[in-house]
Amino acid sequence: MSEKNNTIEKLEKVLKKLLIDNPDITVAIITSIEGLPIRSILPRGANETIVSAMVATLLSLSERAVMEMNLGEFKQLFIKGNDGYLLVFEAIPAVLSVSTTEDAKLGLIFYECERTSHEISHILKN
Repeated sequence: MSEKNNTIEKLEKVLKKLLIDNPDITVAIITSIEGLPIRSILPRGANETIVSAMVATLLSLSERAVMEMNLGEFKQLFIKGNDGYLLVFEAIPAVLSVSTTEDAKLGLIFYECERTSHEISHILKN
């Protein structure tokens, strides 16, 4: 049980660092491929289970669309809303999703999220 707690602590530390280093990121969640929440930093009142399930569904549909259109392998999903962005990144064996403000510097956010997703993948594989 101690090893699992250590993994959860590492994942929480990674998410907190991502949000501290990037104030335009407002939400961060690590979800299993199956749609189960692993770790998240969500606003009060947000349902972690529902968000995780929706992210997994988006991932599944995106992977399928990329495959059907012969675009190689899925890497990330980008959705723009009126008030910001939802970004979904592979972090095999999981998924990293973040939401941002509408004024976010997306180049920096993409870079940081790619780095973070690799770190998450490394933590979960060890």
